[in-house]
Amino acid sequence: METPLEIQVGQELRSRGLKLMVAESCTGGLIGHWITNIPGSSDYYLGSITAYAYEAKQQLLGVRKETLLAYGAVSRQTVLEMACGVRSALSGYFPIEQTVGISVSGIAGPGGGLPDKPVGTVWIGLCAAQASLAWRYLWQGDRLQNKEESARQALRLLLAYLRGCPPPETP
Repeated sequence: METPLEIQVGQELRSRGLKLMVAESCTGGLIGHWITNIPGSSDYYLGSITAYAYEAKQQLLGVRKETLLAYGAVSRQTVLEMACGVRSALSGYFPIEQTVGISVSGIAGPGGGLPDKPVGTVWIGLCAAQASLAWRYLWQGDRLQNKEESARQALRLLLAYLRGCPPPETP
C-alpha cells in the first residue's frame, strides 16, 4: 500500500527543513485539512489562507487588482501571485528562503464556466526560493470530485518539486 501523499509531503518538507503555506480558492481549505490530518504536521505546516472572492485574494494574498481584471481568478498569473503572496503573508517568523507556497484557483462547477475556461478548469501555483511554477488542468468530475482532484494534484506537484522533478509548466 502506497504512503498517502500528505504523509510523503510532510516527510520531504521535514527532511529539507522547509515550511509550507497554502493559498486555496476553489478547494476551500481541503489541502490544509488533509495536511493537518497528519500528526506532527505543525513541524512543517504554517497554515493557509482560503481566499475565495477577488477582494480576499487582493487583501489577504496581495494579488493585484490589475492581474484579476486582466486574467481573472483562474489564471497562471493569479495562482503565482497567490502562492508568492501566502508565502510572504505567513513567513514572518521564518526565513522566506525556507518556505514554500502552493495555491489553487479554479472553476469547480457545476456553473461558472466560460468558453475559454470551462467547468473543471484549475490552475495550481507553487512559489519557493528557487522557483515559481504554474500548471493548468481540466477535470471532468462533479464539484466535489473537481475539488478533491485539484487538492490531490497540488500535493503531487509539491511532492515532485520537493524531490527535484516537477513536471513542465503549462504555458
